[in-house]
Amino acid sequence: MSYSNPGPGDYGPPPQPGQPPAGGYAYPQSAPGYGYPNQGPSYPAAPPVGYPQAPGYGMPMQPSNGMGTTGLVLGIIGVVCSLTFFLWFFGVILGILGIIFGAIGRGKATRGEATNKGSATAGLVLGITATVILPLLGFLAFASLMSVA
Repeated sequence: MSYSNPGPGDYGPPPQPGQPPAGGYAYPQSAPGYGYPNQGPSYPAAPPVGYPQAPGYGMPMQPSNGMGTTGLVLGIIGVVCSLTFFLWFFGVILGILGIIFGAIGRGKATRGEATNKGSATAGLVLGITATVILPLLGFLAFASLMSVA
């Protein structure tokens, strides 16, 4: 049997009168009265206003102690280099970097992002010592030696 007038999509039998055309792979229409009635969700999608949200189960942030630790290490190396006669220039540079990293690490510890406020403070103090105090003492010692001779 060939159909001279195919249905929509050029396949299948033509639609019967009083019946909507079935398109493609549509689900068949079920007769009324069968199955569960169409209901909306039985719970609200968002909590009502005024009720607190439940806490999340995410991992807590790890403290970022790198800046304070870096300030401490640079401050220590800066003091050692400043005490050495030939490396005092590197001691001043490392002392300046120790001041910068120590101040940033101390700010992070004050805001609660880091837990090593003592290390950051020590790096800041050692950086100041390596940058200002030891070169000044070295200069005064050199000037006193030159004035004696």
